[in-house]
Amino acid sequence: MKTSQKIIEYINKSGQVTAKDLTDFLDISDRAVRKQLKSLYQKNILTKIGKPPKVFYSIKKKTQDSKIDIDTKVKKFIDDNYLIITPRGEQKIGLEGFVYWCQKNNLEVSKTAEDYIKTFNKYSQFKKEGLINGLKKFKSTFKQVYLDKLYYIDFYSIERFGKTKLGQMLLYGKQSGNKQLIKEIVKDIKPEIEKIIKKNHINAVGFIPWTVKRETQFMKEFEKGLNLNVKNISIEKIKTEVIVPQKTLPKLNDRVENVANTIVVNEQGQYNNILLIDDAVGSGATLNETAKQIKEKGIGKKVIGLSITGSFKGFDVISEV
Repeated sequence: MKTSQKIIEYINKSGQVTAKDLTDFLDISDRAVRKQLKSLYQKNILTKIGKPPKVFYSIKKKTQDSKIDIDTKVKKFIDDNYLIITPRGEQKIGLEGFVYWCQKNNLEVSKTAEDYIKTFNKYSQFKKEGLINGLKKFKSTFKQVYLDKLYYIDFYSIERFGKTKLGQMLLYGKQSGNKQLIKEIVKDIKPEIEKIIKKNHINAVGFIPWTVKRETQFMKEFEKGLNLNVKNISIEKIKTEVIVPQKTLPKLNDRVENVANTIVVNEQGQYNNILLIDDAVGSGATLNETAKQIKEKGIGKKVIGLSITGSFKGFDVISEV
């Protein structure tokens, strides 16, 4: 029996195994086992989870995508735009992820794919030159808007299909502190940010600080990854006796009070156009109140807001991020 077949049979009986488990079982070198595992993984026979030195391999469950009669253009569209991160922490990109989601929800793939494209295009109508104008939402939410412009790179979620590709990456990049996901976000959206800077003659940028302490802070890694060639203004989050994250406050007035009393723009310079960057806009209170400070202190004449993702409706709390 071939070594690869022995590995498959052993994993079938054991469930999840490590390379060391296989080395002990087969009594061959670690290098030989890893070569076989790499080959089986690339052939889509095995799946893996974990990070070195603790990586576990299992047999990949068969999906029905090979039996799906789906148009080539539809497949390409889904491959370009769909991503799901499973409960077990796997990234499933494109059609593979879409098939996984459909099967999990007992949906017929071909018909649902057509519905997905229609829904995706419905929301894409709000994009102009790759950006969504979020200022209309602000004007219907706040009595006074201090931002001169507001852009979203994408919506956080869309009806029926849930989180967008960027929404998935943002949620798990932030919650898990996954630096690879953060790097992917930077790679995807940095060109759009640079266009905004150039088009709006931005000469200073500020990043909304984090509230919840994490081992890896998303905004810190995001800022470092962008490495923008623009002056960075200082915005600080005041440490209070009890930390109250924005996402825990369901009322708009409470969110405004929270920001007004805990975020300080600590900057001495004066600039014509400032770009203020946040990760996700639910109510928009953080961006609006920070822009208010910038203008009242005479730090910036114009403030342009930018959020990686935003909500579609008015005061729609994105409580996960």
